[in-house]
Amino acid sequence: MLGTWINVLAIIAGGSLGLLLGSRLPERVKNTVISGMGLFVIAIGLKMFLETTNSIIPLGGLLIGAFLGEWWKIEEGFSALGMWLERRFIRGTDSGGQEKFLRGFLAASILFCSGPMAILGSIQGGLNNDHQMLIIKSILDGFICLSFASTMGVGVIFSAIPVLGYQGAIVLLAGQLKPLTSGMMMSEMTAVGGLVLMAVGVSSVMNMYKIRVGSFIPALFTTPLLVYLLKLLGVI
Repeated sequence: MLGTWINVLAIIAGGSLGLLLGSRLPERVKNTVISGMGLFVIAIGLKMFLETTNSIIPLGGLLIGAFLGEWWKIEEGFSALGMWLERRFIRGTDSGGQEKFLRGFLAASILFCSGPMAILGSIQGGLNNDHQMLIIKSILDGFICLSFASTMGVGVIFSAIPVLGYQGAIVLLAGQLKPLTSGMMMSEMTAVGGLVLMAVGVSSVMNMYKIRVGSFIPALFTTPLLVYLLKLLGVI
């Protein structure tokens, strides 16, 4: 769990620094920074998707995951959690402030949880007590959180809560996941994670087109399961 706690502290530290700098930055600088981060997220997502060995597999995993995400109302769950945190900790915000809080919370939470480093790093930490990947992820998340918080506000800092729960759960379950994983599973899961990241860049970061990105999170799990089933059936 050490790597996960370092990740959480990096998000809080980066977000706090971003809040301190945010009021001193001109609006045009904030817009340019967030646009640059959006482009970066999209580019990283595209790079991740190109790791697929069969593009039909991440497509199938994404569609199945989206169906499950809508069935389980994951997007609404994220929104409800964000609204509760806003009411509990942020006083006197108007509707615009609430929307900004939710946008920052959702964008940061999905970005920090959907990348392959969150899953692979947590598995390495749980299985081998190797925290190197999560430490690298912590540095990246800290800088990203600094930029996000300066433009999206305090909601970004609260993304540390789902990061702690998500990565902590994977660390604790890593021993049980070991016999179920393979190289192809991880590569296709990385590919579908790239698609989710591109959706984050377009919708939550650059705010170009509304996508219910939270509903795609189950795809990170349905995709490796799809690989397992296809191998079991001898299709691949």
